Amino acid sequence: MPSALESPEVGEEGDILRYEEIENDSVSPMDLSELLKEGTKESHDRAENTQFVKDFLKGRIKKELFKLATVALHFTYSALEEEMDRNKNNPVFAPLYFPAELHRGEALAKDLKYFYGEDWKEKIQCSEATQQYVDRIHHVGQHEPELLVAHAYTRYMGDLSGGQVLKKVAQRALKLPSTGEGIQFYVFDNVSNAQQFKQLYRARMNALELDKNTKERIVEEANKAFRFNMQVFDELDKIGRSLTEEAQDGGFPVHDGKGDIRKCPYYADKLGTAGPGCPFHTAVGLARQPLVQLVLAACVAVAAGAAAWYIL
Repeated sequence: MPSALESPEVGEEGDILRYEEIENDSVSPMDLSELLKEGTKESHDRAENTQFVKDFLKGRIKKELFKLATVALHFTYSALEEEMDRNKNNPVFAPLYFPAELHRGEALAKDLKYFYGEDWKEKIQCSEATQQYVDRIHHVGQHEPELLVAHAYTRYMGDLSGGQVLKKVAQRALKLPSTGEGIQFYVFDNVSNAQQFKQLYRARMNALELDKNTKERIVEEANKAFRFNMQVFDELDKIGRSLTEEAQDGGFPVHDGKGDIRKCPYYADKLGTAGPGCPFHTAVGLARQPLVQLVLAACVAVAAGAAAWYIL
């Protein structure tokens, strides 16, 4: 990640957001940023080692599953940013309100439009695991706004860190356009230096007037946020295992001979040819011919005889 800010950021209503506010050398073990870092280390490691994340990092991500992950992010960030807007003037959260720099709503809308079309809102729905996460965010924002810090920290700091790796993996594995369609979620146009911005964000967290008990509750809530994320990952992993394997290099998946032949990817209309259709059905049809069966039987006998001779 970059390590030096080259230009100031523009914040809400055109205010200049200057990174000189950072006091990197004054961090103490009791600062909220340090408590969160140490207190969520185990949860962070577990999240990184979920099967979904490990497969993603290896480039083993199916496009349909990536689309569903984007849907989950849409509902999660819609809830988070709604509650952040609600608490933008609340002193327990206001210093961490960076809509121009961090909000992901518009970016996710662009991604979903790319994947699902103009009517994407009618085509998506919130999954069970995502809904539980969303419900918790709304509860926190409306009843315990000081804990909203935990959810914002967990999501946005991760997006500015590991999320940038996932962007490159997804673009390469899914052969997405080099112009950025489908991965706008990972693009922070108003953060020119992620490392410096994260330092500023942590400095703002440390400046919040919170007692020891509240800090402990925020760390506990951050661990809950990690668990909600892992539940979403596990849900996606289960869905991924149920999806038919996608062919490499944009090809068609192999048909198993079941179901309506017209739905077969190799069907003549899909290939734009006038041939008889699915290779699977063609092969099965040939195998049923008496002459073909006789030839196959002879080949099997010859192969068996050769194998017996080799063993002896």
